[in-house]
Amino acid sequence: MRMLLRGGDVIDTEPEPVVHRGADVLIEDGRIAAVGPGLGSDGAQVIDATDRIVLPGFVDTHRHLWQTPLRGLTVGSDLRAYLELVIGRIGPRYRPEDLRIATLAGALECLDAGVTTVQDFSHIQYTPEHTEATLDALAESGIRAVYGHGYPVFELDRRSPEDVRRVRARHFAGADGVLTMALAPVGPSFSPIELAEQDWRLADELDLPIAVHVASGPVAVRPIAELHRRGLLRPNTLYVHGNSLPDEELALIADSGAAVSITPTTEELMSVGPPVVDRLRAAGITTGIGVDVVTTVAGDMFSVMRATQLTSAPNGRPRVSAAEVLRMATLDGARALGLGDRTGSLRPGKAADLVLLRTDTINMAGAHDPVAAVVTAAHPGNVDTVLVGGNIVKRDGRLVHPNLPGVLDGVRRAAGHLVTG
Repeated sequence: MRMLLRGGDVIDTEPEPVVHRGADVLIEDGRIAAVGPGLGSDGAQVIDATDRIVLPGFVDTHRHLWQTPLRGLTVGSDLRAYLELVIGRIGPRYRPEDLRIATLAGALECLDAGVTTVQDFSHIQYTPEHTEATLDALAESGIRAVYGHGYPVFELDRRSPEDVRRVRARHFAGADGVLTMALAPVGPSFSPIELAEQDWRLADELDLPIAVHVASGPVAVRPIAELHRRGLLRPNTLYVHGNSLPDEELALIADSGAAVSITPTTEELMSVGPPVVDRLRAAGITTGIGVDVVTTVAGDMFSVMRATQLTSAPNGRPRVSAAEVLRMATLDGARALGLGDRTGSLRPGKAADLVLLRTDTINMAGAHDPVAAVVTAAHPGNVDTVLVGGNIVKRDGRLVHPNLPGVLDGVRRAAGHLVTG
């Protein structure tokens, strides 16, 4: 199947963001075939991209999709209050059906806002039925996702290596489709280092990347140093947050070839620690950005991109540019998730994960620099069309899911059960 996006202002992000005015994007069999002016349209479905910015879909490197029915519940709460309420009290109430609708709605929210790839840190896998519900929802949504298999932070006895092995063998043996898997353990900041080491060895056994929260936490004050002492630092690891890590530990992450995901809107509102993007940039660490929790912040990457730029110069260093932020939200995010060869830019051969943003709107009219406009002015209302692997999941400003009213009704019912009982 061929598709041609004709005549848009096309932003590629590899190696650096660059704008091609009035260009076309040719898609063949779900992959980008060519980018340039006047491409042939023989046999192709043509989408008029006039008055549109065409760019790679956003990559959210850290989000807990299961918390979608809890929107706005912890605004004004710090991290401790969030953990006590959402993780400690509400999390155990989740039934598999609640988890399914929450994950589906969260994934559709991503697509609606132009996020084509998300790392779903799902640390609520109480039973195999919870896991199957999560995977069913991700598959139904059509999003590209890294499913982070985790277990509840405060219930370490729920940890089940057997279930991890089952999921890996049943759903991800040789998988190279839109869904991939990572291990999302509690990690050394919040669990004994001996347990963390077992999780790292399990990930090695199953050839899984790791996504893990890190902080100078209640268990390990120097979590990265602890991992280093045990020989557990490795490249295919995504450390989340890291605001309280000293420069020495950031240097260990950089030397290992691992990446970091920051969520500046959540980190600021929950008082997680001082902004860290400037230190990550100075250390040369691949950095992705993410929403984290819609219990506290908006679920779109436009908000996160602006927060990233606004918090990028706490120590007098130069603020990151709009181009750098956009690359974090696309190519660098893909690289952080180990998907840099599949998505995040318009290089021919990559998956056609694309977003078309309207510019014939009051907030985007007169934009001189499309890159700066995407980062500083655009919002989810500008998202006109979204493709994942060449499949249209949003068209003319509307999601194409066949039963969106049913999803919305399911979220409302889940929210009532989870919060009011």
